[in-house]
Amino acid sequence: MITKSSKSKPSSTAMDPVIWSKLPQELLEYILCFLPLKTFLSLRSTCKHFNSLVYSPTFITKHSSGSGSGSGLCSFLLLSHQQFYSHFPLYDTIIGSWRDLALPFSLFPPFGSSQFNIISSSNGLLCFALPSCCSFLVCNVLAKSSRVIELPFFPFSFELLTLVSTPKGYKIFTLCTKFSSNQAFVYDSVVHSWTEHDGYQPLLFENFHQEGAFYDGSLCFTTPEPFSVVCFDLGTGKWGNLNVEMPRELTFVRLVSGVSDRKKLYMLGGIGRNGISRSIRLWELKEGKKWEEMERLPELMCRKFVSVCYHNYEHVYCFWHRGMICVCCHTWPEILYYKVERRSWHWLPKCPRLPDKWSCGFRWFSFVPQLHALA
Repeated sequence: MITKSSKSKPSSTAMDPVIWSKLPQELLEYILCFLPLKTFLSLRSTCKHFNSLVYSPTFITKHSSGSGSGSGLCSFLLLSHQQFYSHFPLYDTIIGSWRDLALPFSLFPPFGSSQFNIISSSNGLLCFALPSCCSFLVCNVLAKSSRVIELPFFPFSFELLTLVSTPKGYKIFTLCTKFSSNQAFVYDSVVHSWTEHDGYQPLLFENFHQEGAFYDGSLCFTTPEPFSVVCFDLGTGKWGNLNVEMPRELTFVRLVSGVSDRKKLYMLGGIGRNGISRSIRLWELKEGKKWEEMERLPELMCRKFVSVCYHNYEHVYCFWHRGMICVCCHTWPEILYYKVERRSWHWLPKCPRLPDKWSCGFRWFSFVPQLHALA
């Protein structure tokens, strides 16, 4: 009996188009969510459907919360300084490395690129002041889109400017000292116009670097001593008070709200006497009724923080960044941050690009690029 030996066919690593063509659309999009942003963008020329996903808010939202490790899109801390011109250091909080952001001049008007300052950020959008054009500029660096917003009038001295993302666009809030009182102005990107509202007395200008904390439809601010929390409703344009008892012996306070969870409001403050902080503490507003202490800054870190500020807390400001509460000082190049889930404090070291002689003017922002954020 004679048998013929047959060689086994080599296994193929090629993807069978018959099988993959039957893959459900939602499953395919789920798989694409795990790709790095740069890799996905290179696939846009593959087919019309892949290209259309770039403009799909639903897919971009999935991508932001996907990517296997839960990190989603790139997440940066952006450093602005008057000595930087069109180039800004970025600290990648996901992989822990420094990068550089170069702003294309095509985003700016012809006479607006000679001088500009970053003044606020939200949901992938950056807001600039253009003194030479008497206007603001809101841009999406990733999508390479921008919009010039003319000031309500000139001269326009603005304070506490805050950029807030909304489901249909964004709003810009600012206070302006006009004549003998201050007025509130709100720009709505949906109707492309400013509205004027009553300001708040007394003035809230104790801290020029702190933005409002967006909480439950309102921007929250703290007043000078005796400390309290006031709220500006972005929908109605009305002011109100947060009637919650404040902790005792406060030396300074700052408010922070989580961007992903606007039902949470945090407060960072110093505890001490005669303007000297003996400890730095963090509170969370519970059910809108009371401040509940979460954490205290470890003693050694507290000593460093106090020495950095020289008990001059008007230079201290806070903001939220991807599960972190960032505490910054206008006169110090490092960031103190608190990871909410891990309940741990850390220092972000000084950017290696900064010369030692730079001693003030440091302004940090949360920058999380989003393709679907409309300027």
